[in-house]
Amino acid sequence: MDHDSDETLHSVRITARGAKAAIEIDGQRVDPGGLSGYTVIHREGEPPQVVLYPGDYAESTFEGLTRVSVADMPDPGPAAAVFLSAIDAEELERSALARPDLGTDPHSLTQAMLMQLVEWARGL
Repeated sequence: MDHDSDETLHSVRITARGAKAAIEIDGQRVDPGGLSGYTVIHREGEPPQVVLYPGDYAESTFEGLTRVSVADMPDPGPAAAVFLSAIDAEELERSALARPDLGTDPHSLTQAMLMQLVEWARGL
């Protein structure tokens, strides 16, 4: 594929310090509050590609010509559905009832079950 003839390349400058970064595309600064991150991908024989993610930044520096894409945030619903469909209801109830933070207030069991699900989702 001839990238020089079928794509518009943009001049990109990324300067990162700690958790903050400044991104310029074709000399125009990107609003840092509007991005949660970015990635720079470069495969041999192709121009680099910068993917911008919609809010903060990882630490990195890149300057050069690149393709620029704005990524969609993934829908968490399908992953949550897969996770929840794998839950054993008996094990969830047993684990929630055994939690040391199980209270006696209304909805305490539901709250304990939700906390247990969060911990399992995080691998704890």
